[in-house]
Amino acid sequence: MSSRKNDSTPKLTVGEKARVTYLVARMAKRSIASETVHMGDLERRVDRVIDGARRREERNAKKRK
Repeated sequence: MSSRKNDSTPKLTVGEKARVTYLVARMAKRSIASETVHMGDLERRVDRVIDGARRREERNAKKRK
């Protein structure tokens, strides 16, 4: 989903995994309803969750140093 190349996916917390799973399920439900439906809003929300996890990992890595 992420448009970035060569970015590793951060380790997600249980809450982040649940949120991504919920959003992917909504995407699947929309795609069943229609092949031409717009899902950009849900894709952006998934990207935001992953970006937040990436920022959290960076903060934790700085704390460990």
